[in-house]
Amino acid sequence: MYKLEGKVALVTGAGGEKGIGRAIALRLAAEGAELVVNDVVENPYPGNPSGWQGLPSLVRQIEGLGRQVLSVVADVSVAAQVEAMVQRGVERFGRLDILVANAGSRPGRDRVPIVELEEEDWDAVQRINGKGTYLCCRAAARQLIAQGQGGKIITLSSSAGKVGMARFGAYCASKFAVVGLTQCLALELAPHHINVNAICPDTVDTERTAYIAAILAPQGVKGEEYHREMVRRKAEAIPLGRVPTTEDIARTAAFLASAESDFLTGLAISVSGGLVMH
Repeated sequence: MYKLEGKVALVTGAGGEKGIGRAIALRLAAEGAELVVNDVVENPYPGNPSGWQGLPSLVRQIEGLGRQVLSVVADVSVAAQVEAMVQRGVERFGRLDILVANAGSRPGRDRVPIVELEEEDWDAVQRINGKGTYLCCRAAARQLIAQGQGGKIITLSSSAGKVGMARFGAYCASKFAVVGLTQCLALELAPHHINVNAICPDTVDTERTAYIAAILAPQGVKGEEYHREMVRRKAEAIPLGRVPTTEDIARTAAFLASAESDFLTGLAISVSGGLVMH
């Protein structure tokens, strides 16, 4: 549908079985792209009873779709590792056409009121979500400019990058920053015919959502129970009646990666079923 044959895409943070990164990588592969897939470790969620092994499992799935794929373990907050990751992809495939900067911080001690938020926990979120996105975009943009054939950069922000949420101060700040970075890059890279857009999902039921539920669960309530309740309440609040799926996000990414979006840049697209309409 989106004709990505001959294109090479880099998707960061792709190792989770239920994650947005995996869904995007598989969708881009199904559309014909060759893939570079990344995570900070081979398997970010070990011990999965399904047998999911992280990046190696994803590689097998992409190869099963008939596409070539390279997996790279790298920390997106470390410039040398990001630059080496892009270079490895270019050495393998000869070019880069699409970046999906999806890697994000794992929720933890940052999900507290700001008056209780420790400096190191604030810094940890900004290091991955803010600095990591900047480093990936910078490295990809340099490669795309050098190639001189345009390209697509897609960042992952959030509904929380548009509307503040109590106890999400560090996360909201980092995702608002991603939207600002996206807009600046869109202006700077437009002369090079490089489109830069952000996707802003609302709550997607991934491994990260389970972590958030475990942290926010009231005393005496099990994390699994609160997870179900949190997703149920969110679905009731969304006009279209359900939380977004990873496939919803992947569809948007595939569109933004394709020629169909060639006249769109600097956007922060809400994928929230009508909950956030700006």
